[in-house]
Amino acid sequence: MRKRRHGPAYSPADAGPVDAGPVGAGPVGAGPVGAGPVGAGPVETGCTGRDAGCTGRVAGCTGRVAGLLLAAGAGRRYGGPKALVAFRGQPLVLRSRAVLVAAGCAPVLVVVGARAEAVTELVRSGVVRNPAWPTGMGSSLRAGLAALEVTTASAAVVTLVDMPGVGVEAVRRVAAAARPDALVVGGYHGDRWGHPVLLGRAHWAGAAASATGDRGARDYLSQHRDIVTVVPCGDVADAQDLDVPPKIQR
Repeated sequence: MRKRRHGPAYSPADAGPVDAGPVGAGPVGAGPVGAGPVGAGPVETGCTGRDAGCTGRVAGCTGRVAGLLLAAGAGRRYGGPKALVAFRGQPLVLRSRAVLVAAGCAPVLVVVGARAEAVTELVRSGVVRNPAWPTGMGSSLRAGLAALEVTTASAAVVTLVDMPGVGVEAVRRVAAAARPDALVVGGYHGDRWGHPVLLGRAHWAGAAASATGDRGARDYLSQHRDIVTVVPCGDVADAQDLDVPPKIQR
């Protein structure tokens, strides 16, 4: 199902082609890289949520709120991984991570898969490698939540790399409702749910168990819709994804 546009406008023409050449852009807030096996693949993270200066505090929330950016897809219809697509002069993976950081999330982890080396060279730290990425977004959610288990985060805000219209204010609004037992989604026009999505720590195991194919946390949220909090975001965000390059959009 195609996503409807809403909220603050941005043009898909702002997005450029996939960067197929050498990657040399500096990361946003990169730190030291250390590898270790976590969940579905190794994690390279400079922040566990216990580090000095890594507070993960968001105004209004209870406990630390982590950020989890899913950026492992191959972008077959786009022509390559959307994590490497230049949007307004910056790779989407860096733009999307910077949103989570600016919103106060910590740690911020980025799940990579397709062209993992190129994306990792950009991100530098907080990288979770998902070797099962071809099976769909569900495996990336499982890998990311598994990596967060070693942190002190009480909840995680989940975003997708191909939604540049989801910005800092939307993440802050959703994160402000964080609790270990919370399930929160962004609310858009027509009573539609969308990203950002917040999963309280008490729900990580259940959400991971139900994440299959490309459905992510959708089934888990539907099964628990009676306790899902919907935070209006349509006035500050656009949850449309970048599906195909601008030159072939109709």
